[in-house]
Amino acid sequence: MFHVKIYVIFQFSVIVMADSKDRKSNKRKLDSDSEQANTGKPSSKLAKTTSPTKQTGGDFITQIIGLRTAVCDSVADFKFNKKRVRVLSVVQDFPESCNGIVYWMSRDQRVQDNWSMLYAQRLALKLKVPLVVCFCLVPKFLEATIRHYGFMLRGLEEVEQECRSLDINFHLLQGYAKEVLPRFVEDNDIGGVVTDFCPLRVPLGWVDDVKERLPKKVPFCQVDAHNIVPCWEASPKLEYGARTIRNKIHNQLSGFLTEFPPVCQHPHKSKLNSESIDWASVRSSLEVDQSVPEVSWSTPGSKGGLAMLESFCNDRLRYFSSDRNNPNKNAISNLSPWIHFGQISVQRCILTVRKYRSKSSEGVNAFIEEAIIRRELSDNFCYYNKNYDSVEGAYDWAKQSLKCHASDKREYLYTRDQLSKGKTHDDLWNAAQIQMVREGKMHGFLRMYWAKKILEWTESPEVALETAIYLNDRFSLDGRDPNGYVGCMWSICGIHDQGWKEREVFGKIRYMNYAGCKRKFDVAAFVTKYRAKTK
Repeated sequence: MFHVKIYVIFQFSVIVMADSKDRKSNKRKLDSDSEQANTGKPSSKLAKTTSPTKQTGGDFITQIIGLRTAVCDSVADFKFNKKRVRVLSVVQDFPESCNGIVYWMSRDQRVQDNWSMLYAQRLALKLKVPLVVCFCLVPKFLEATIRHYGFMLRGLEEVEQECRSLDINFHLLQGYAKEVLPRFVEDNDIGGVVTDFCPLRVPLGWVDDVKERLPKKVPFCQVDAHNIVPCWEASPKLEYGARTIRNKIHNQLSGFLTEFPPVCQHPHKSKLNSESIDWASVRSSLEVDQSVPEVSWSTPGSKGGLAMLESFCNDRLRYFSSDRNNPNKNAISNLSPWIHFGQISVQRCILTVRKYRSKSSEGVNAFIEEAIIRRELSDNFCYYNKNYDSVEGAYDWAKQSLKCHASDKREYLYTRDQLSKGKTHDDLWNAAQIQMVREGKMHGFLRMYWAKKILEWTESPEVALETAIYLNDRFSLDGRDPNGYVGCMWSICGIHDQGWKEREVFGKIRYMNYAGCKRKFDVAAFVTKYRAKTK
């Protein structure tokens, strides 16, 4: 039996397929050459899929494992689409000998269904060297609290266990990547580094810092394992909205939306030892706010994410198209926390959901639109607009309109503390805020209403945007995410939208009000559920 030892170093917020051919040369080049990219369809084995049936827990996961192994036994036999990868370093040649390849795990915190992990294993198998996985844990990150760190750490415990079951060593390095990762690479004679992609400025800064500090002889490359179509392939520029990016993504889906091969046991053992991680000690070392408690409705980790995916497909998908905008209906996927932390792959979600098209074609189409088009549009916005969390990042028409109405009189003005505690005159807004505080998740339809009222009740668009981002990042499990920033920017600054009828405070930004919500759903029922109190 093959045995794998993988070393893992994680950086908060934010693996290698081998080709069994071409083993004649000891000096290998990164798979970024002119070899034609392929669709990743190695054989007719891909046709061996099972029809969707009502399943529970282990059966659902067992079926997914079977889908991977039906593709191939090892990533060495898989034709990898090299458009997923870009080389960040000047050097592209691996040294003639080294002690391993590092996968610096960051945004995509899972073992399976992870193109970064698979690409790293591909390289390691080609070079016949150990695979080393690394995660660098920082003691605090933006507005993240113990709610977010707890969810992440419990997911990483599962990653450690899965790595161990594959004879993979898992290393958690505590500290900023620029300080701990280059040293680890140099001390252990690592021959190359693969990392994830995230469009946000802090993770991009981490990657730039590591790039500058890695030994110059070490190749460094990046894989977009979060999006189905890599962000830089979907479009080379900032897209105005869903209508301008939709066809660009759909035209490329066939080359990227393929079944995953498995991460297999790695045959090349490392001389390094990996001790079990003391997770209690790791948790105690954190410097984050402990006052926002973890939630009980969700089970962190890939298994928990797959369980939620299963329940969505079996119980809620058929209602998704018609009822997802009704906060009183149980019709949404609830997958965003696992997607945010990379504990489940969106590509796995799409591969699974589309099998239900015969039973719920409208639900499948609506989910694909949100999970692929809208979500990848958010990555596009944050990657190509460096002011993705600022009024300066809005389009000119919106900036001018907001500026013209910045001094308009507000009927109500609330402090950040009052908003945080849900103490406004609006019982629906309070209920939405209480839901987010209590559950770490706000119903998607209410997020826009919630953010627009912050624009209406604070002294300026700038304060409104800062407040909305702060509250979302502090309480939502999927905070500090491109979707969150774009949601706030859409609601307050009109991105991905058009100018509407001009009115006080909002200018030409799309308006929402309480009466409109009452026409959409039973507001009183939602308010009663979350026991909102009027001021």
